[in-house]
Amino acid sequence: MSTVDDLITRSNRLGADKRNTNFAGGNTSAKGTESDPVTGHDVELLWVKGSGGDLGTLTPGGLAVLRLDRLRAMAGTYPGVEEEDVMVERFDYCLHGRGGAAPSIDTAMHGLVDAAHVDHLHPDAGIAFATAADGPALTEAAFGDRVAWVDWRRPGFQLGLDIAAIKAANPQAIGCILGGHGITAWGDTSEACEANSLEIINGCEAYLAEHGRPAPFGDRVAQWAPLGPEARRARAAALAPVIRGLASTDHRQVGHFTDSTEVLDFLASEQMPRLAALGTSCPDHFLRTKVRPLVLETGAEDPLEDVIAHLRERHAAYRDEYRSYYERYAEPDSPAIRGADPAIVLVPGVGMFSFGADKQTARVAGEFYVNAINVMRGAEAVSTYRPIEESEKFRIEYWSLEEAKLQRRPKPKTLAGRIALVTGAAGGIGKATAARLAAEGACVVIADLDAEKARAAAAEIGSSDVAVGVSCNVTDEAAVAAALGEAALAFGGVDLVVNNAGLSLSKALLDTTAADWDLQHDVMAKGSFLVSREAARTMIDQGLGGDIVYIASKNSVFAGPNNIAYSATKADQAHQVRLLAAELGEHGIRVNGVNPDGVVRGSGIFAGGWGAQRAAVYGVKEEELGEYYAGRTLLKREVLPSSVADAVYALVGPDLGLTTGVHIPVDSGNPQGFLR
Repeated sequence: MSTVDDLITRSNRLGADKRNTNFAGGNTSAKGTESDPVTGHDVELLWVKGSGGDLGTLTPGGLAVLRLDRLRAMAGTYPGVEEEDVMVERFDYCLHGRGGAAPSIDTAMHGLVDAAHVDHLHPDAGIAFATAADGPALTEAAFGDRVAWVDWRRPGFQLGLDIAAIKAANPQAIGCILGGHGITAWGDTSEACEANSLEIINGCEAYLAEHGRPAPFGDRVAQWAPLGPEARRARAAALAPVIRGLASTDHRQVGHFTDSTEVLDFLASEQMPRLAALGTSCPDHFLRTKVRPLVLETGAEDPLEDVIAHLRERHAAYRDEYRSYYERYAEPDSPAIRGADPAIVLVPGVGMFSFGADKQTARVAGEFYVNAINVMRGAEAVSTYRPIEESEKFRIEYWSLEEAKLQRRPKPKTLAGRIALVTGAAGGIGKATAARLAAEGACVVIADLDAEKARAAAAEIGSSDVAVGVSCNVTDEAAVAAALGEAALAFGGVDLVVNNAGLSLSKALLDTTAADWDLQHDVMAKGSFLVSREAARTMIDQGLGGDIVYIASKNSVFAGPNNIAYSATKADQAHQVRLLAAELGEHGIRVNGVNPDGVVRGSGIFAGGWGAQRAAVYGVKEEELGEYYAGRTLLKREVLPSSVADAVYALVGPDLGLTTGVHIPVDSGNPQGFLR
């Protein structure tokens, strides 16, 4: 196991530094001997990172384990480059034992190269050499005969044979640069292999730093200069829903926004349109970013409506161009076109929007395009950026082996690709609802008056790819707009809003002050109105429909004692549901409500004094209030925050797509709350 331990340690160390390789990119391997449990004889094995894994987080379970003798014997039955895809299927016949990851396309490279340890990585500096017009000469100038050059070849068995031959013919070499692709290094020990990988990476970086031109992207274009941070984020928040809606024409997407220095500098340069049109080169890059980005050439301070009009024109043109690209190279047995929308949208002065089926995919696509910018900068600094031919990109993008990898992905959850904002979600019903929506695949924005608690609740639900916490005073128009803006910057927009923020003061009519009345109406009636209005603007901009759910109450239809302000505002919310359902239906936006009753355990309202007040009204102890509420129901069961969350999911999930303008009671069967 020391061989495996060393391999995992090396892999994690290399993958932790994004200068060395991108997320889920590259692979590492080690060869060694173990006893075959069937024969009792020693057998040579290859441990190699499996398909789709990430070096930085690799574990032994992410390794494919193959019999080395059988893998190398495949060279004798290799049918040639025109039919080499069949070789990947044959890897399954070389597997040793049970379990482990599926062997990747690069497995042959690792098995055929005569070295105990092999690394294949995608460092930005190395790919800059690999995509430079005179890459072979640069490689020789930087490394002499210690690093060899390999002309572009699609990953596969033949590339493995090529690299093995180069290693055999150049015993002094520590590795090679793969044209249009990345680097490969080898060593007799794990430590030597890692050192050789880093020598190539650091050598490329040092050469670029010493010999590179100071402004490889050319002069800055004044009208593309970055806006200030606040103006930039405000413009990005306004554009994000529109861009997301267009990027979701074929398939619903989640968005990610990047305005890093590398991105803004690239977008402000005169060479940006030319370089962006050339597209990315490393297969890992363009498989995530598509063959090229959608680029706007509007000025940073142009009127927003002009930018949006230009965006719509460019999007239509992009779709036409992408379909033409597919039709130029597609063969009768090519996989079907996967959608003609861009994965990367570049807006000068503002930043980069990237898209994917989920937040992680969208974020990683953006990271890969930053890698591509770094590659272009390096190649242009010492040469001319020259990526692989467009036809070769298509061969990889629509490769049957890549299609098979996509088909192995787990089936998406029912709310995958949807973005939810829940108010008052730091605890109680709101938190339970946010957690349920996230569990069903949604990205969730936890909005609460207490920003610290909102962030803590989001962290409990998942990473920032799943949930984020934002501050939101629902009574303040500016604060509500800011919260929706944060949702747009975090995930691209919003599809689903739950109006849950609330409070209650249980008082008789004569004891209820105007301030009591105003407070409850401001938070629940006015707050729900403001959130719904701002959310509807975003949803209409996206053009993807949406859901708005009000957490109302049994008290919206039941006239109980000592509860005038709370019940009246809940009735207001209940009628907002009907009014907005009637108004927003033409946009595909459904508006529904949930009427809970007796939610004591886990409820912030009850914990804040409401429980003691209601217990006094009904003449029971506060700790017995939940039992009292359950006892007066038909089902004799207590209602929990999760019960309300289940009802919200039922309304926004896949089964009630033609339902709008209704309220669902969640009260364990309380005749006082019957809606008939």
